[in-house]
Amino acid sequence: MKGSIHSIETFGSVDGPGVRYVIFLQGCQMRCQFCHNADTWQIKEPDQEAGDVLTKALRYRPYWKDKGGITVSGGEPLLQIDFILELFQLAKKEGVHTVLDTCGQPFCETKEFMDKINALMEVTDLVLLDIKHIDPQQHRLLTGHDNTNILAFAKYLDSISKPVWIRHVLVPQRNDEDIYLRKLDTFIQSLSNVERVEVLPYHTLGAYKWEALGMKYPLEGIDPPSKERVENANHLLHTNEYPKEKE
Repeated sequence: MKGSIHSIETFGSVDGPGVRYVIFLQGCQMRCQFCHNADTWQIKEPDQEAGDVLTKALRYRPYWKDKGGITVSGGEPLLQIDFILELFQLAKKEGVHTVLDTCGQPFCETKEFMDKINALMEVTDLVLLDIKHIDPQQHRLLTGHDNTNILAFAKYLDSISKPVWIRHVLVPQRNDEDIYLRKLDTFIQSLSNVERVEVLPYHTLGAYKWEALGMKYPLEGIDPPSKERVENANHLLHTNEYPKEKE
């Protein structure tokens, strides 16, 4: 099985526990206004085999120690679910810790997809789930898509007791209002599988990519959130109650 890979980070430290070998896949259907990897949106022809990708990753295994491993991110990795499934199956045979970093947008409850996602979750140790906005209409304005299936994916992960870290990019004038943060907290509190909640302050470091791709940056003039607003989000989302990693 081949995958379309955008880039590799050999010593990732923020995409899961420990030192991670992070594989960024190409292709995404979301159009998040704050995206700092707009160059990953385009869907391209797969060109790298899962076995070869794992072989390259295992060269860095000495640095992973007990907690590290492989993280597959994007783009949106679930658009290449067959590739991830084979990669993670091979990785688990080698005893490698596996993390899936996704927003869950491709999730649907067709039999074909559910068969694949169930199989994938059997070889996935942890899911990093990005929830962009809790309000459906505001989510569509921010990302171009509704969030119904994303929240359904979160509930699915809860139903199978899959460990999850929730990540929320805090964007001024978009999703940092208290009413939205409280609603998001209520949703998170309804889940029993969340081990960590992380507030990620919006930044403009990827704005140049939009310009390079010939697109207008939609959040031009909006600065990153202040320290006070980040602290407020951490307070309302009860991030101090985490981590809750299982013993």
